[in-house]
Amino acid sequence: MGNRADKAKELFMSGCNCSQAVFLAFADKYGVDEDTALKIASSFGGGMGRSREVCGALSGMLMVCGMETGSADVKDTAQKAENYRVARELMDAFREDNGSIYCRELLGLAQNAKESHIPAARTKEYYKKRPCAEIVRSAALILEEKFD
Repeated sequence: MGNRADKAKELFMSGCNCSQAVFLAFADKYGVDEDTALKIASSFGGGMGRSREVCGALSGMLMVCGMETGSADVKDTAQKAENYRVARELMDAFREDNGSIYCRELLGLAQNAKESHIPAARTKEYYKKRPCAEIVRSAALILEEKFD
């Protein structure tokens, strides 16, 4: 246990956004190639387009949840309900481990903080002041415990 979690953290530390790091750490399990996984998850970093809303690591978790419990049959309401149940279970575990599901709260930003859409440079200082690497690892560990 922890292999995919460690991989997710390494991916984040190598430049992936939080959502990409989590989803890519599991993509091989579903036959999703690296380029596709990175593109699918790319808009969810920084709390969705760097808006600091729902944490990108959680968004990546829910993408994995969809691969595990989602259905391609849009009329399968029983499977949709099961997917939503598991998604909420994962969200609750994420909130319990990290204190919030919102990027701005996880980063300690003001409620009304407005930030640029331009990502910050990934420097040593960036990694020192952000809890994101450990949050990414936490998200992937929750997934490992649930699905691996």
